[in-house]
Order: sequence, then C-alpha cells, then structure tokens
Amino acid sequence: MTLAQQFAAYSEWRSHLSGGLEAFRKCLSDNELSDAQTDLRLRLLLDKLHEDRLQVAFVAEFSRGKSELINAIFFADYGNRMLPSTAGRTTMCPTELMYDPSKPPSIELLPIETRERHSSLSEYKRFADQWTVLPLDSGSPEAMQQALHSVSEVTRVSAQEAERYGFASGGQNGAARRRADDGLVEIPRWRHAIINFPHPLLKQGLVILDTPGLNAIGTEPELTLSLLPNAHAVLFILAADTGVTQSDLAIWNDHIGAPGGRKKGRLVVLNKIDSLWDELKSAAQIDAEIAKQVASCATTLDLPIDQVFPVSAQKALVAKINGDDALLQRSRLNALEVALSEELIPAKQEIIHEAADAEFSDIHRRTLGLLESRLSGLREQLGELTELRGKNKGVVEYMMGKVRIEKEEFESGLQRYYALRSIFSQLTNKLFAHLGIDSLRTLISSTRETMIEATFSKTLSDAMENFFRVTRENLKKSDGEISEILTMMEAIYKKFAVEHGLKLGTPHGFSLIRYEKDIDRLESWCDTHLNTMFQLMTLEKSKVTQRFFEEVALQVRHAFERANRDAEAWLKAIMAPMETQVREHQIQFKRRLESIKRIHQATDTLEDRINELLHVESELVSQLRAIGNVAGDVERQLEIGSSRLRHAA
Repeated sequence: MTLAQQFAAYSEWRSHLSGGLEAFRKCLSDNELSDAQTDLRLRLLLDKLHEDRLQVAFVAEFSRGKSELINAIFFADYGNRMLPSTAGRTTMCPTELMYDPSKPPSIELLPIETRERHSSLSEYKRFADQWTVLPLDSGSPEAMQQALHSVSEVTRVSAQEAERYGFASGGQNGAARRRADDGLVEIPRWRHAIINFPHPLLKQGLVILDTPGLNAIGTEPELTLSLLPNAHAVLFILAADTGVTQSDLAIWNDHIGAPGGRKKGRLVVLNKIDSLWDELKSAAQIDAEIAKQVASCATTLDLPIDQVFPVSAQKALVAKINGDDALLQRSRLNALEVALSEELIPAKQEIIHEAADAEFSDIHRRTLGLLESRLSGLREQLGELTELRGKNKGVVEYMMGKVRIEKEEFESGLQRYYALRSIFSQLTNKLFAHLGIDSLRTLISSTRETMIEATFSKTLSDAMENFFRVTRENLKKSDGEISEILTMMEAIYKKFAVEHGLKLGTPHGFSLIRYEKDIDRLESWCDTHLNTMFQLMTLEKSKVTQRFFEEVALQVRHAFERANRDAEAWLKAIMAPMETQVREHQIQFKRRLESIKRIHQATDTLEDRINELLHVESELVSQLRAIGNVAGDVERQLEIGSSRLRHAA
C-alpha cells in the first residue's frame, strides 16, 4: 500500500471514529445522561481527532535534493516541480507545508529581523500581523511555482547584523554565509515560512517540515527542541556521490540520531543514485556500488542497513510525470514510500488510538454506571411500592420511616464525602505548588538572577544544572501527590460502592513520565549545545544567559503548561464520577420518599405510581440499549484500529 493509500485509509478510520464518538455524545445528550465535564471531555477528544496532524520532517544539508524528494513524493500529480529545486540553495528558511481550511491558500513569511526580538516561533504564530502573506493561486501551477520561490529569497546585511540574527561568523554556521566584496553578508530573507496549500494529503492532516541545513537548524533551536522531536517521521537526506560528509554527520549526531541504534520514525535517504548510473558499467556493477554506499552510510550513522534507502528523487519525479514505470522502478522511490507509510501511519494511529480508547472507555464505563444506578434505584422503588399493595397506612408509614433512615444514613456518610472534598482540595493545592507555573516562574526568576550576577563560567554551569535538578524534584514531588490522590480516591470509591451501592468502578491514573522525558531531552540538548566548556569559554555571559532562557527555559515552560492542562483535566475526571453518583443517589432517595408520601396521602395512586415507574424502567432499558448500540460502533472502530496496529507490528 502506498503512502497516499495508507494515509487515506487512516483518515477514513479517523473519520469513522469521529462519527461514532459524535453519535455517542449526541445519544448521551438526548437521554440526559451527559454533564458539563463529560461533554467537555468528548468535545476535546473530537477536537483532537479533527485537528490531528501527521508531521514529516525532511532534514538535509544544502544541495542534497531534499526539495526534489518532497516534489517526487507529494507533488508529482501537478505535472511539474512545486517547490523550487535547482542547483545550489533552494529552500533558505524552515518551511511548513500544511492546510488550514479557515485560511485562503497562501504563503506566510516571518521576516529574519524578528530574530532580534528573541521571541520563539510558537509565540510569533499567535500574531498574524508579524507575517508577510502572499496569496497562492492553487489553480495555476506556474503561479504557484513563482510564489513558492519566495522561500529561496536572501538579503544582504552587514556582518554585525548577521551575527545579531544568529549567523555567527566562523565555524560550521559561518560556512553557509556569503560575504561579498563590499563586506555585506548574504543571509536568508525569511526566518520561517508556512505554506497553506489544499493538497489532498495536506487536507487530510499531513504537515511537511522542510529544514534547510545545519545553518538553519543551528540558528533556530526551536527546530531541534520542539519541531523535530514532535515529528512523527524524520527523513535525513544524503547525497549518493558524497556519502556522509562532516556537516551531515554533525546534523545527525546533534539533532536526529539516537545513541544505541534504531530510533522509531527516523529514515535515511541516500539520494541522487542516478549520479552512479554509468553506461560503461553493468546493472550488477551499479547495484553493487549503490549497495556499498548504503553499507558505508549505515556503518557511519550506526544504523541497520534497512533504514537507509537509496533513491533518485529527480528520476522518480520525471517518471511519475511521464508515466514511465520502468524509470520509477529504477529510481527505487517505491521502497521509500512503503517504508514511510509503515513507519508513519501506525506510529500516529497508535497515539490517537490510545488516547481515544482510554478516554472513551472511561466515559462509557461512567455512563453505564450511572444508568445501572438509576435502574437499580428504580427497581428498588418498584419493589417497595409493589409490597404496599393491599397494605394499610401503618405499613406505608413504616416503609416511609425506613426510607428516611436510609436517607439519613446516606447523608451521614456524605460527611465523609465533604471531608474527602476538603482533603482532595488540599492535595490538589500541594500538587500545583510543585507542578504549577507559579513555582516554575519563581525558579526561572531565581536562575536568571544567579546567571546575570555570575562572575565565573562555573557559576553559570551550576545555575543551569540546578535549574534542571529543581525541575526534576518538582516533577518527582508532583508524582508523589498524584499517587496520594489516586490512592485516596481508590479507597473512597470502594467504600461508597460497598456502603451505598454506588457504581464507581476504578479511578484511572495519571503519569508524568512524558514530561520527565521532555525535561531529559531538553537537559541533554543544553548539555550538548550550551552548558559545555567550549560554549562557556567562548560566548559572552549575557549570550549564554539569553540563549538559556529564550531557548531552553521557554521549552521547559511549555512542557509544564501541557502537564498542568493534563493534570487539571485528570483531577476533574477523577472526581466527576463521585459527584455524579452522590447527586444521583440523593435524587433517588428524594423520589422514593415522594412516592411513598403520595401513597400515604392517597392510596388509590399506588397502581398509577407503579405503572409510571414501570414506564420509566422501560425507558431506562431502552437507553441502555441505545447507549450500547452507539458505544458498540465506537468500540468496533477502536478494534479496527487495534487490528491495524497489530498487523503493522
């Protein structure tokens, strides 16, 4: 199955799952089984499915044929090159290709001058007025080609200005700069580009990230701290005639490769194998030479050979446009497309499947518990009223007294519930004292003061190490608070289930592991690129401090913001079943008392009330059946997802 076919199948599955969840949400609403928290959880899950993105990053040094590879895989149907792909440098700034239906087709370009303001790309994405917007005529390939050439534009500035924008002189980054006779330096005109384009795959949620070489990666840390780590697949492109150069190896070791072998979703493309096609050699000799280059690259990058894909992007593009199957076969692009689909789609589907399965299962379980509780209470009430047939008023009074006693016992038990709410609130406050943004803000402020006042490099290094040490301690303490909250809720769930027959199930847990891994990754980047003897000795103290807070601390803050949002959602979800069941139990007691009072006041209403309750019982059974049907549709889609993941594995 090709990448396009696999992606279409995934999109269809996601669409069916969304439809099932929407039907489930509507069924809950129609049957008055939803509450604000449940509806919010389902809406957030549906939003996650609707906004789902599959991110593929293409990383390479200049002149490796990266843009041509993107053209060959995604844009051959347009009959020409969409992205500029000529000799020398083409894409000069990091470029995202995506589709947002709320915007017209366009190219949004962030000026390179924004680097002076020390704000991140994610912050600039919130402010449309900071971007230069060019319209994109998606109906005209020629007009699109002309507009897309804007990502290749450069500007000439003084060497001092280039340094202010992050293009430091000398070293690896300096190699990418062009100094003219007048002393001016040629640098990219744009810092970042977003191409909003209604391509079928982009419409289905594919996002392509095109990164132009070591110079761009080195000067835009958000690429390596956020965009590349969050990509579901990264294609690292090399040239077949040169193999792994020093700059290629620097990109791989610093930004892509994983120590110790295979990393999921990381593929190496050995492009331009047509440069090895030699009419004076046999096909077997050419294949042997390509295989030798593949083996050499795999050894240098410490990868299995099956993760290195030799291709000719240029010949593949020509073959697709001209319908030349023989040339397409010789270009070997099909093998890469199959591998990409097998790496990319299952990895993303697994994430979506796990999130949907966990959230839906919990909501479904809670809904069934609520319905079963209502049905149980109703049948208990029916049993009581049936026993009153032919009884005198004394028996009715006795029954009314019995229900009152049960109600008082339950309300007495509610004192524990209110005490629980108080303890829950205290534990929540303790959790956010460690995990909250205020705590992180205080740490950032104190670290900044220490680094600004530092006289020696060791003080700077110690301050950065202390920042991560305290951050980890806060996560560890937060984890302890989460465990305490979960243990308490498990105990109270069981107690109320035994004493009052509440249908509560088992509260689901919450883990901070993903955020701990984010902190590990950020500290590793800091230790490699900033907190090193070389950087501390060569960079000014103010530069080290500035880079740490604008690049590293900012990403740590983003991780904590995500952790806070997820923790708040978990806390609401874990308390909601208790609140719902307690409220439902109180309503049931009230209805039982009212029924018996009415029977006590006018015994002729007994049969009417029994018939009324039998009708309600029938409605509840119908609701259970309806919920079962729509939930079954969702469960079938989740099972289809599981089956595909098992097959992919």
